Amino acid sequence: MEAKSKKAGGSRLCCLCNLRRPVLKRPKTLQQICRECFYEVFEEEIHQVIVQNRLFKSGERVAIGASGGKDSTVLAYVLSELNRRHNYGLDLFLLSIDEGITGYRDDSLETVKRNEVQYGLPLQIVSYKDLYGWTMDEIVKMIGLKNNCTFCGVFRRQALDRGAALLKVDKLVTGHNADDIAETVLLNILRGDIARLSRCTSITTGEDGPIPRCKPFKYTYEKEIVMYAYFKKLDYFSTECIYSPNAYRGFAREFIKDLERLRPRAILDIIKSGEDFRIATTTKMPEQGTCERCGYISSQKWCKACVLLEGLNRGLPKMGIGRPRGVNGDHRKETKKLASAAKSIESKQCGSLDF
Repeated sequence: MEAKSKKAGGSRLCCLCNLRRPVLKRPKTLQQICRECFYEVFEEEIHQVIVQNRLFKSGERVAIGASGGKDSTVLAYVLSELNRRHNYGLDLFLLSIDEGITGYRDDSLETVKRNEVQYGLPLQIVSYKDLYGWTMDEIVKMIGLKNNCTFCGVFRRQALDRGAALLKVDKLVTGHNADDIAETVLLNILRGDIARLSRCTSITTGEDGPIPRCKPFKYTYEKEIVMYAYFKKLDYFSTECIYSPNAYRGFAREFIKDLERLRPRAILDIIKSGEDFRIATTTKMPEQGTCERCGYISSQKWCKACVLLEGLNRGLPKMGIGRPRGVNGDHRKETKKLASAAKSIESKQCGSLDF
């Protein structure tokens, strides 16, 4: 029968079931498989990652970081399915952050609201405006396009934790995939940030904090997430952030894609290198503490969010990013203002970050 099929159609059959025609070649294994087998292996691999790493306990409340994009949408769908199929016993919630980006986040949040109905998961939306008094549109208007991702990244991470605290969840899961983690490993190497390099490949982080974060997609390729969303006809938002085209991470992303074309397993190899990274016992590492102003996790007296926010409120947006670029008297004047403002942070309350 197989020989007859090959002769008639000239095509192979799925290498797993040997019954149906393949629809894709898996980037990790190069197996040519059919749609049904792809669903099965995709979901089973994620289930095994969850079980082997003991990501959840029965009865836990778990927030899914939902942006409306492909990763978080597939994560919400798959985690809902696996929770029912394998009786994880989890209470799942969707948690979205509204950065205040007109023409991007407002549209993607509409997708998340539809996902709320489609998957039957309660949704909590937390906004930068409510937390910090600023939207990203307002921040970009003040600082321009050069360092906007620094503000957004710092604020977003804290906003997710604040939102998770509002939901009173035990865990926060994010849709970071294998490509994302490999990019982060490279970025930390390029920056010489050994503290982050030592923990960026951990599947669970923040275990010492109030709300640990998990990455069930740690070994899942972005290509397969896209194909899963496409075949399942999931409702997701695919437009790129209007402020991110010049982000530094984009260079690492392009490099990773080039490596993957030459060696499909390069992504997993980079993650493995990050996992095997060890820091000498004699190396002094920053000690984790809490911000004296807002109580958030920080290795300094004041967390990065508080420093950045203080700079915005004082009209000194370069505070906390780097040395300001001025000339002659203007440079010295700006430097003096930054130093004075930074010094005053210690004595000032951070009411906009308090709950």
